[in-house]
Amino acid sequence: MGDIGAQPEGSSRKPFLAWNETAVRLGLTLFFLYLFLIGVKSLEKGISSFGSDFVDQVFSSVANPIAGLAAGVLATVLVQSSSVTTATIVGLVGAGVLSIETAVPMVMGANIGTTVTNTLASLGHVRQSAYFQRAFAAATVHDYFNLLSVAILLPLEVAFGLISRIANSFANLVGDILPEVGSGSSLIKSAINAPVSWMADTIETLGWSGAEGAILLGVGIGLIFLALWMITRQMRAVMSGRIENAINGVLSKGAGAGALLVGLVMTVAVQSSSITTSILVPLVAAGVLTLRNAFPVTLGANLGTTVTALLASIAADSSDALVIALAHVTFNILGILIFYPWPRMRRIPIMLAERTGEAAVKRKSVVAVYVIGLFIVAPVAILLIT
Repeated sequence: MGDIGAQPEGSSRKPFLAWNETAVRLGLTLFFLYLFLIGVKSLEKGISSFGSDFVDQVFSSVANPIAGLAAGVLATVLVQSSSVTTATIVGLVGAGVLSIETAVPMVMGANIGTTVTNTLASLGHVRQSAYFQRAFAAATVHDYFNLLSVAILLPLEVAFGLISRIANSFANLVGDILPEVGSGSSLIKSAINAPVSWMADTIETLGWSGAEGAILLGVGIGLIFLALWMITRQMRAVMSGRIENAINGVLSKGAGAGALLVGLVMTVAVQSSSITTSILVPLVAAGVLTLRNAFPVTLGANLGTTVTALLASIAADSSDALVIALAHVTFNILGILIFYPWPRMRRIPIMLAERTGEAAVKRKSVVAVYVIGLFIVAPVAILLIT
């Protein structure tokens, strides 16, 4: 008897893992999700231990919205994961270090920074002009969508608090629909707090109380990195065949809401929008998918990556952590509503990406200027100026 989930011989569909290996990997995913929440809590407690004066000095520079945006871009480029950046931001907001108004531009910056991965993935086709033109366009359409969304929504956030107000309303609505049940809620909080309290007590017992903040901060960041890396690794093994099969199945019937949903679900499953969007790049490069059909999958992936911040808010004590997590969701939903339903608006990021692909093929120097300028030089310059 063959393994459950195996595909018929000769099938073009990618095979799935056997049920027992899938079960083990899903169990490991739950374990690392628990470590992720402990990491967020440790980060929050570690930051709180430094005191308000130190924290104010470190984060005063990002009080400017443009500086916050640049910090979000640069941090995400450096760690190669918007999930790590947004989880850290949620922890900082939960600790009272960052205000919601300061954190919203940083979340927007994380959205821009995460697109560097699939942009770099497109460089694998640089020696084949036709392939590279399509690949670079498929990668940069993600960039342009986020850049245009920020160009429209950041001024509205600064002037009217649009995103933070909507997110706060959502948070209140969630609180009304799902009020804390006491025992269940406290059980989850206790399970997350217990290891962090034990670490803090151990540090004090060893006589290292002066270094408590730094140790907890380091452990928190380390656990967040490790947990998200392992979650992505486990779920990629479970979902890799399913991702490509789902994309091929849905897009063979045409793009649209179904394609957007595929990008959303698959990104939630693997906890990485970069994996979903990087799969699209070679498919568009080979001409299997058109840029127009790939675009809604990219939007769904953009929205799916916001689940990490929502999970991180579970570990935080402050309700503001949930608000900033929902602000991340709100930003992406508003961006989709602005650009996707309207054919003329939808055409803008696609057209810009196509022209960028054409320019990149004519002059390879355009690629270096684009990648280094957008993801490194511009954010560093903004931070230095502010």
